[in-house]
Amino acid sequence: MNSDDPLPRYDFQAGATLLVNKPKDWTSFDVVNKIRYKLKHKLGVKKIKVGHAGTLDPMATGLLIICTGKFTKKLTEFQGLSKEYSGTIRLGATTPSYDAETEIDETFQTDHITPDLLEEARQQFLGDFDQIPPMFSAIKVDGQPLYKKARKGIKIEIKSRPVTIFNFDFTKVDLPDIDFIATCSKGTYIRSLAHDLGKALRSGGYLTALKRTKVGDFSLEDAWELDALIEYIENVEMEPLES
Repeated sequence: MNSDDPLPRYDFQAGATLLVNKPKDWTSFDVVNKIRYKLKHKLGVKKIKVGHAGTLDPMATGLLIICTGKFTKKLTEFQGLSKEYSGTIRLGATTPSYDAETEIDETFQTDHITPDLLEEARQQFLGDFDQIPPMFSAIKVDGQPLYKKARKGIKIEIKSRPVTIFNFDFTKVDLPDIDFIATCSKGTYIRSLAHDLGKALRSGGYLTALKRTKVGDFSLEDAWELDALIEYIENVEMEPLES
């Protein structure tokens, strides 16, 4: 959010849509919890609805859409919007989580990777295809998130899901690292994209950085830094509401 712009006014109880830049190492729920806690104390209420539209992994940063009050009904609509990401894929190794959250479990050669091979592999991930989500994900099987089973060493066959990648470009190639930008449909896992790109290159790949820059027409450029939003909630004048 531009510091020169006038501060917006929100009616949090009636409903507000907030754009927040999720900090690294925070879960999406951590952000929701922090905002809910501050609003409850500021408004003097026992509860207020607060939710987010689309989970970001703890390692990731970027745009998180938060809704409060009656606007939480819009969350499903927002979740269905396309997403844009930028990030870095490291080739030559894999991890169980497909990102840097877990330790490397296998290494591979990268000497054979040429610009032509990179372009051939990139083209494979454009358009509609079926993607297998990571084992370390919040998808529930038998009522339990997959990541809990993964941490116990339990392996489960995961069904592929149809996804669409509208755009997938390499913005910098400095092997073993590739910086990229991707625009994709709801339900696309960028960690799986990194892993699958590694396989397509007859090597390995995992995500070392990820930032969500857009959700539909919503942009990270218009988002609050979390600390600034919390300070705003603490200092803005609000009428206490009945709980």
